[in-house]
Amino acid sequence: MTKSFKLHSRAISRRSFLITAGGFGVTVAFGGLPGNASGAAVAPAVEGDYRPNAWVTIAADGIVSIMSPASEMGQGIMTTLPLLIAEEMDADWDRVRIVQAPSNAETYGNPGFYGIQLTGGSESTRGYYDLLRLIGAQTRKVILASAAGMLNVPAIELKTEPGRVVHARSGRSLGYGEIAAGGPLPDPLPQATEADLKPSDQWRYIGRRDIPRVDVPAKVDGTAIYGIDVQLPGMLYGAVLRAPVQGERPEAIDDAAARTVPGVTHIVPLSYGVGIIGDTVEATLRAKDLLNVTWSTSSRVRNYTSTRLLEHYRSVAGDLSQTGVEAFSEGDADALIANAATVIEVDYMSDLVCHATMEPMNATALLTGDTVEIWAPTQGPTGTQGFAAEVIGTTPDKVKVNVTLLGGGFGRKAEADFIVDAVSLAKEVEGRPVKVIWSREDDIRHDKFRPLEAQHIQVGLDADGNIAGWRHRIVADSIFARTNAELFANAGGHDDVVTEGAHFNYAVPAHRIEYIRQDNGLDIGFWFAVGVGYTRFGIECVIDEIAAARGTDPLQLRLELLRDQPRARNVIETVARMAEWDRERDGRALGLAYSDAFGSHCAQIAEVSLNRETGVIRVHKVWCAVDPGVAIQPRHIEGMLIVGITNGTGHALFEQVNIVDGEVQEGNFDTYRVIRMSEAPEIEVSVVPTSGSPVGGMGQVGLPPVGPAIANAVARLTGGARLRHYPFLPDRVLAALNA
Repeated sequence: MTKSFKLHSRAISRRSFLITAGGFGVTVAFGGLPGNASGAAVAPAVEGDYRPNAWVTIAADGIVSIMSPASEMGQGIMTTLPLLIAEEMDADWDRVRIVQAPSNAETYGNPGFYGIQLTGGSESTRGYYDLLRLIGAQTRKVILASAAGMLNVPAIELKTEPGRVVHARSGRSLGYGEIAAGGPLPDPLPQATEADLKPSDQWRYIGRRDIPRVDVPAKVDGTAIYGIDVQLPGMLYGAVLRAPVQGERPEAIDDAAARTVPGVTHIVPLSYGVGIIGDTVEATLRAKDLLNVTWSTSSRVRNYTSTRLLEHYRSVAGDLSQTGVEAFSEGDADALIANAATVIEVDYMSDLVCHATMEPMNATALLTGDTVEIWAPTQGPTGTQGFAAEVIGTTPDKVKVNVTLLGGGFGRKAEADFIVDAVSLAKEVEGRPVKVIWSREDDIRHDKFRPLEAQHIQVGLDADGNIAGWRHRIVADSIFARTNAELFANAGGHDDVVTEGAHFNYAVPAHRIEYIRQDNGLDIGFWFAVGVGYTRFGIECVIDEIAAARGTDPLQLRLELLRDQPRARNVIETVARMAEWDRERDGRALGLAYSDAFGSHCAQIAEVSLNRETGVIRVHKVWCAVDPGVAIQPRHIEGMLIVGITNGTGHALFEQVNIVDGEVQEGNFDTYRVIRMSEAPEIEVSVVPTSGSPVGGMGQVGLPPVGPAIANAVARLTGGARLRHYPFLPDRVLAALNA
């Protein structure tokens, strides 16, 4: 997702950090305190009245509680964000406890996401980075002011060490716990500006490789609480039968057999399906199977057959008479292409894919009068509040959201359909919590898929083979038309998530990007790297096609086109050295791709082999060099890149959803193919941060380059067979070989 604004330097006022009643609610703990200090841990907020702001609490024993405002779904953000506060306030990391922030956008909203609580778009670190460092600096100034009063010395004579204030002249010092126990908060609270931030050469934690993730111990010992693990007194369980075609409604419900299942307490007609409430999960699933429902037949999605529509999208993309919304324009690309010596004109396509998170959709809701409390693995607490309030006819401030750990998210858990399930069923049994757990079949068949899309790319080359103009047309449904209609309308019908990544930093004289929206009724949604995952596929493969047409090394062509981009050149040159780009391989070939999406620079080289009889591609190794700007946690960055590359490899080779007459054909991992452990490539990552650069997002950076790197490797291996359709299924590979 794209951000709406960047937080600039600003003062933090006393009013900004006054503790509000909503700022410190009951939190969900994910693990106990460690027996031996080995870094920060996840825990409930400690007792204590020393609260410099709504983010930090210091107890008399020196334990510091720091709020984590984002959802932890495996990306390590529960460590990264509190670490920024701890760095600037000089907390002793071994005595820090991380608390999942309550649902309170006014206090904990992400400046990079319109001020709401939403985790996605590789925006958490980028969005909160400036704010949380300022919060840490302001906390340190509060501590120093309190200590100055206790020691009866000017604050300017004091300095901080981890967990301690030191007065060098007198040799006296105070621990943060002593200050919390005996020092009143200064009034007014000091402000903080960028001038109060530590210079990078004084960082104690940022950039260190040896800081472990705080969420891992509980995940290892089994005490971690995901949404699916929530247990509450008096809990009931729920399931929902949805229509086989999206948008249909139940017209007649025969629930006689379902009601005979022991343990079933309620059958609940819903506008979009039929809910079942029972004493056990097994009872609800058994009753769900016994329901006999007559569904309406009026949904537009019944006309949705993905293979047919994709060919239609392709024809629209290539038909230049069908205009869309201009997403970007620089120079007169059309004229330069029309007058070019050579024109490369190609189509790239991508099938629907689903999220298939390890933890399927689930949520627990408890309704009491006009208030509701929710426990859920959600990426969007603010959205959860809004949708839940709508269901029960109240206001968002009456909805409390407890964010648990997420067993994967990838954008899927930013949606609210599973939240609506739980709240809708909880309405029927007010005073008792209801937990809804989707089956894997529900999870796949009723996903919010990444959009089906086709791209048409035209590149004009002059007589010397140089790029004169680049035109990029993207045809797909819109995500924002459904999820943020106001934003979509204000953008003139442009969906910048669907086209994200099409705007590159290669030096071309003229560049034009168009978006041609299709609307076929199917809900599509945010998926790992969203538009960048397919726009960079098209772009990076076309760069290789241009290199082939010129007889130029594709690596050298990229360096030429990035002559004014030193960070980009550095990651490409680094990954080339890692992979020994110029060394010949026996029966294998290397392919290169680069991306500057999400504010980070990433270059990857894939080494592949190909069975020419079966069309099966084997990815043996992927090398990756990444420049995230500021590398807050280098080892964790490596881990995120490995996840992205592994998922990207599976996405490029296997993942595919087929819809026929509105019905999803896949239902579980026997039909929705994901990468297996035996198919995962060896991965080598080098993090090459650039000092002084802005912090870049990392959660999705690893996925976009790997697919085109694989395709480019196959082209080099086969002497020019071009793969232009995700995923690279064996029959598609064989067709490319025979083309």
